[in-house]
Parts: sequence; structure tokens; C-alpha cells
Amino acid sequence: MEGTLLLVVKALHLWMVVSWFAGLFYLPRIFVNLAMVEPGSDAERDRLLLMAGKLYRFMTPLGILAVALGLWLWLGYGFSGGWLHVKTALVASLLGYHWFCGRILRDFQAGRNARGHVWFRWFNELPVLVLLAVVFLVVLKPF
Repeated sequence: MEGTLLLVVKALHLWMVVSWFAGLFYLPRIFVNLAMVEPGSDAERDRLLLMAGKLYRFMTPLGILAVALGLWLWLGYGFSGGWLHVKTALVASLLGYHWFCGRILRDFQAGRNARGHVWFRWFNELPVLVLLAVVFLVVLKPF
């Protein structure tokens, strides 16, 4: 039964990770659109801020559950192999990215954003690259 339980936890972990990443991919796209809102377009700005706020509140518990289930797997399988250390560091960077997205959202809400849409387009690519690295580390376990 213990092996089956770990497989269930692994499946739930993957589900939470995929769901969390949907938010990590889409929220910065909303930031791109917010950075492009013309002055005086209050309705558009308010609608995008509403969407961004709801998405951030939705994706935060998903990230917490993804990490919690990952820790459960860590306890179940053990923490061995250099690849897992690198993966853990990358997950920590994603948590920082998530937190920074919340800070950016608060800046937009307060009318303090100083970054342009091009910056947000590049910022949006960071979780894509981290996900690619994590997938390769988990599948290949290169070291």
C-alpha cells in the first residue's frame, strides 16, 4: 500500500505543478497587457487587474500544494542525487518568482509600475526555462 500511496501523491503533485504553472505562465501575460493599457483606459485596466488578482489568489494555494506534495515525495523516496538538489534550488527560484509576481501585481494596483511590456515579455519566459530544466532533471537524473 505504501508504494501505491506514493504513486497517488506523485500524481497529485504533478497535477498541482501543472496547475500552478498555468498561473505562472498566464499572470505575466496579463502584466504585458497591463503595461500596454493606454492612459485613461480605466475600464480595461480595472478588468485586467481584477483578472490578475483572482489568478494570483487561485494559483497561490496550487503552488503551496505542489511544494507540500513534493516534500511528501521527498520524505517517501529520500533526498539523494545531485539532480534533486538542483531541482530543489529551481523550485525555490520559482517560489521567488511567484512572490515577485505578487509584488508586481501590487505595484500595478497602486499605479507604481515602471516597466514596459517588453520587459514583461522577457520576464514571462523565465518559468518556461525553469520548467524545461526541471523536467530534464527529473526524467534524466543526470547526476
